[in-house]
Amino acid sequence: MNKQVKPDTPSREEELISEFLEKTTLFLGPDPEIMADHDISPRTAHEERAVNAVTDDALLAVVRDRMQVAANECYEMLEQMGAAPGAKWGDLISGIYTASGDLAITSTGGVLVFSALVHHPIKFICKYWTKDPTVGVREGDGFIHNDARYGNIHNTDQSMLLPIFHEGELIAWAGATVHEGENGAIEPGGMPSLAESPYDEGLKMSPFKVVENFQLKKDLVTFLQNSVREPKLQYEDMKVKLFCCRRIEQRIKEAIAEYGIEPVIAALRRNMEDPKEEVKKRIREWPDGTVRAISYADSTLRENLIVKINLEVRKEGEKLILDFRGSSPEFLNRANNTVVSSLKGMLAQLFLTFVWPDLPRNQAVFAPIDIIVDPRSTLNSSYEVPNAESMMTFFPAFSAAQLAVAKFLYSSPFKATRVIAPWYNMINTFIYGGTTQHGEMVGNLCADLNGMGGGARIDRDGENAIAPIFATMSDIGEQELNEEEVPFIQLVSKKLMRDNQGFGKFRGGMGYEMMAATRGSPFWGFMVCCIGSKMPNVQGLFGGYGCATYPLCKVKGTNTYEIMASDPEKFDFSIESVMNKRRFKGASYSTHHMGLQFELAQEGELYMITQGSGGGYGDVLERDPDLVIKDVEADYISDHTARKIYHVVYDSETLAIDVAATEKAREKERAARKKRGVPFKKFIKKWSKKEPPAHLPYYGCWGPDRSVIYGGSADVKMSADAIQPIMMPNPKDVRISELETQLAKLERKVQRAEAPKKAKRAKPKAKAKAKAKAKAKGKKPKGRWAK
Repeated sequence: MNKQVKPDTPSREEELISEFLEKTTLFLGPDPEIMADHDISPRTAHEERAVNAVTDDALLAVVRDRMQVAANECYEMLEQMGAAPGAKWGDLISGIYTASGDLAITSTGGVLVFSALVHHPIKFICKYWTKDPTVGVREGDGFIHNDARYGNIHNTDQSMLLPIFHEGELIAWAGATVHEGENGAIEPGGMPSLAESPYDEGLKMSPFKVVENFQLKKDLVTFLQNSVREPKLQYEDMKVKLFCCRRIEQRIKEAIAEYGIEPVIAALRRNMEDPKEEVKKRIREWPDGTVRAISYADSTLRENLIVKINLEVRKEGEKLILDFRGSSPEFLNRANNTVVSSLKGMLAQLFLTFVWPDLPRNQAVFAPIDIIVDPRSTLNSSYEVPNAESMMTFFPAFSAAQLAVAKFLYSSPFKATRVIAPWYNMINTFIYGGTTQHGEMVGNLCADLNGMGGGARIDRDGENAIAPIFATMSDIGEQELNEEEVPFIQLVSKKLMRDNQGFGKFRGGMGYEMMAATRGSPFWGFMVCCIGSKMPNVQGLFGGYGCATYPLCKVKGTNTYEIMASDPEKFDFSIESVMNKRRFKGASYSTHHMGLQFELAQEGELYMITQGSGGGYGDVLERDPDLVIKDVEADYISDHTARKIYHVVYDSETLAIDVAATEKAREKERAARKKRGVPFKKFIKKWSKKEPPAHLPYYGCWGPDRSVIYGGSADVKMSADAIQPIMMPNPKDVRISELETQLAKLERKVQRAEAPKKAKRAKPKAKAKAKAKAKAKGKKPKGRWAK
């Protein structure tokens, strides 16, 4: 008799399959639980004992300062010994992490965006490699990592992570992250705007062991060197980061020897817990409410379009919620997508630098802040899309948040810093690649990107070309040192551009011009990866103007060096003059958006871009006329700007202000504003539309309804709950199609023009044919051919 088996009882085969699937992992991709969490981990048993045992705040402060000095020392070592331009000029950071992987202390200088990012790969190592018999985590080990999907900005940033042990116990981690540049991507320099999939982006390093017994593993180093265009840079900076992490390890062990293990563990933990509680307290002081802000990216770096960054900031009690729902869908084959952890890292930078710069620099400051983003949006992209140019979406997100948070901060009784207009937010610089004058293949970027204009403050102008939004204490580089290594010269470098400022009661900090031309290399090219050529990247605050728009300008088909040698007066040291006067005979002058894919340049051809300005603060009509004239005298603004924007009346020769005439001119402009104004109901009726215009390549929600997302036109809609990635056509295919259409039109036009001529030529032939036919039959021709 057959044994009866209950339908819900698994068979032995099913049990074996379930056991196999449970024990076997095909691939350890990014852990969603780790990647979604930006809070600090719960206390470990050792942390609990240490915090309870060490209650002397003075002792904890001394120990904390010892470790802070260690992080700063590591930063200085990286900057002095690193090979990459990013290392030399401050695009790096060092830090100390708890045994669980939380970033507790970071260097005073450096890229704070990493503060809410690099803990992810350490937590991945702790979860998956610590107990894995084929990997393990032991004293003397070191791990490398760069993939943003496991916790980073983009693949050009590489981290070295070193576990620190005390008497056999893992007590902390040392970390060093540098923007290395070259990483073997489809384009040189590490930030490929040409990438159409993650596999075009070069090295994709999940956290893996590259150091044993404090020595780099030669086989893995060789593999990494073999995968990039600059093998020397790869090797050198791996060594530098390793030795810097060892210096942190040394300093921590010295602190343990002097103060004991418990104060060190307690200091690391308290340095996160105390700021987290302080942030909650400060948020409670802000008024409850909602502030909305919108930013736009005007390009994917390959085509011009409108990518909406939609933000609603809500403050509820001790919670601050940044809601980005309604933003653009992700792009399946464009590199401008952002992994949500990268977005959080950038937003953490906002609060650590521009809102609460007095607090310790670690991830706990951002822990009380919630982020809401639609899955598969461009700010919360999936792992199947490229993200090498994530800055093109999370920089606008940063600016939207900076604008909104400033309005909360303005209303707060306590301020740790001045209220400030949005800082310029884009990496306006040249990326380069090719063969140097020394015969080496390289690919990297210039440090000019670090000279972003600062936003205007509540009581004074913004700083000119001062620092990037993502790093403090960085530098813009020395052009002379750059020329020793790579074959191009910046013929104009760091020259402030007239009128390049966000106008306002207080103006934004200005940006500078850059004009570059290759020299002494048979194979050299440039890239530019910036948005903001069609729409301003940053807005002003409380009536201040935003920044300008910035195109890429090129002069091709000429050799500037030959012209400067033979007729130097033809060369103008400003983009405005070069493009308007056009003194180079036979040259081709053109302007473009600043999404330039890698392009080979001939010697002496000019590539020209401009660094951006911070936003202005307040009404231009309230600007002190003395400050206006001061800018005129410094050639920061033109006569037109002084008279037509700021409405200041003055003597052109002496610059003496006519105070009465200025007040009269400003009153006249205020009256003109009122005359131009219309009631809100009338304005909104004309202005507001139900959906995007048919001609507009628009991506994101339209108006307040965040449930419907547009995907390029009014006809392409999707639910926010089921966002579909956008597949963009190849711009070359689009251009070929346009040219084919133009060619077809020209062919039809030619055919129409040729038709009468053909008919005219056909008449004699028809006449002769009729005569010949009649003659053959012995008859006279009849009809129209008779005569």
